[in-house]
Amino acid sequence: MRAVFFSDAHLRGADDEGCGLLLSFLRDASRNLDHLFIVGDLFDFWFSKGGVVYPGFQAVIDELAAMEGRGVKIHLFEGNHDFYLAHYFTRYHGIEVFTDDALLQLDGKQIYIAHGDLVDKTDRGYRLLRRLLRSKLFFGLQRLLPLPLLWRLARLSSDASKEYLAKPQEGLAAKMEAFALTKFDAGIDAVILGHCHMPALRTHSVGDRQRHFVLLGDWLNHRSYLVMDSRGFDLCCYGGKSL
Repeated sequence: MRAVFFSDAHLRGADDEGCGLLLSFLRDASRNLDHLFIVGDLFDFWFSKGGVVYPGFQAVIDELAAMEGRGVKIHLFEGNHDFYLAHYFTRYHGIEVFTDDALLQLDGKQIYIAHGDLVDKTDRGYRLLRRLLRSKLFFGLQRLLPLPLLWRLARLSSDASKEYLAKPQEGLAAKMEAFALTKFDAGIDAVILGHCHMPALRTHSVGDRQRHFVLLGDWLNHRSYLVMDSRGFDLCCYGGKSL
């Protein structure tokens, strides 16, 4: 069994440098691959209707669909920038979408996977905003607006959010590791999270077993990804980047 995980590509269009590199990565990674886990924020925004998607995302979507067709099982997690994904990916491509977290059995191990935006329970403002944006009311309202307007507004919003992405994430990383320790105590073998944008792989001894805590980093600055196979876990960077 071989699985690859990555998160936080924050794609904004085909003209992004990261988009072309991500396409190359997907083609390279699909060789001898059983599972691909995209752990949130693949896109910096997401609105679609009736099978119509933002044109700048089409090449990546086509590659994911081709990988699924070749037998790679795609697992797509919603992030805090891209949600309502199942309305398109599951309906039109049969790709599995997780709206929140997941506890999966992989190679005999219990693996907890989540984007990670709900780990910090003290950020009540964000949690309220998240509930609002994922509500039936907001979903209905955005369906009333034309897609070109939604895409334009989303691009403007993503420009404004770049300042957040540049902020240090050490405090959030510490909270995420503390969260992982509680999962280890419950018998989970590995906790894999996105959202933090800071790559990390740490091993903890709990009882008589080794437990693994992983922050996937991001595709914006690190181009980091995780490989899980019979040898264990390996946090890597694509295209000559270093951790």
